[in-house]
Amino acid sequence: MKERRRSGVTTAAPWPILALGGLGVAFFALPLAGLLWRVPWSDLPRLLTSRTVLDGLRLSLMTSLAAAAISALVGIPLAWLLARTNMPGRTIIRAVVTLPMVLPPVVGGATLLFAFGKRGLIGEQLESATGLLLPFSTAGVIVANTFVALPFLVITVEGALRNLDPRYEAAASSLGASTLTVFRRVTLPMIRPSILSGVVLAWARALGEFGATITFAGNLQGRTQTLPLAVFVALESDRDAAVAMSLVLVVISVLVLLGLRDRWWRA
Repeated sequence: MKERRRSGVTTAAPWPILALGGLGVAFFALPLAGLLWRVPWSDLPRLLTSRTVLDGLRLSLMTSLAAAAISALVGIPLAWLLARTNMPGRTIIRAVVTLPMVLPPVVGGATLLFAFGKRGLIGEQLESATGLLLPFSTAGVIVANTFVALPFLVITVEGALRNLDPRYEAAASSLGASTLTVFRRVTLPMIRPSILSGVVLAWARALGEFGATITFAGNLQGRTQTLPLAVFVALESDRDAAVAMSLVLVVISVLVLLGLRDRWWRA
């Protein structure tokens, strides 16, 4: 049997395409090569076990995992509403939900400050009711991380819901299952890979968040200074430590991309 060629794949590329494509690869590869070139390999164990790095890594993992969990809890139902209902203003709601993806992170942090700050829209009422003051706190880091990470989960899950064959859900409904039962027993299991991808994307985005965090939660070591913020500070005082922490973030990002390759590149 003759092997079918994959659609869109050619055996030889014209030299202009090859040259421009190679230039694009170099544009991304050279910064990574520069980072690897500057890594102080002999001092790496000492740098990665310093108090600043361990505090930043601990806080980054804790807040990013919390943000990913909150994103899943809120984002999956929100994606279902956007994909399965005709609620009024759905287009506007989708635009508002995905706005943090294109909004400058510093502006995102400022909007959070204007909403949840001590003199913000609901900040004073929130503090009076719960005693919780979000700015310059670890909880504020989680809020900032969730704000920028949630859209990635929503659009991933909404896309999966729109591509899901509705006949399975219709069959379950015809057998007497309620909408909630169909959602829980049929829909969620069928889109589980997309949910997992969305959660991982949200976690990775939260882990690398910088602008909204520093604007809304500040940069207090051990309390709000995540690993990206620690890199920013170390660039001015300890370049080797900054390079070591950057290497950690690059390795994590590469592992995330490799883990999602089947979902993205073989679809």
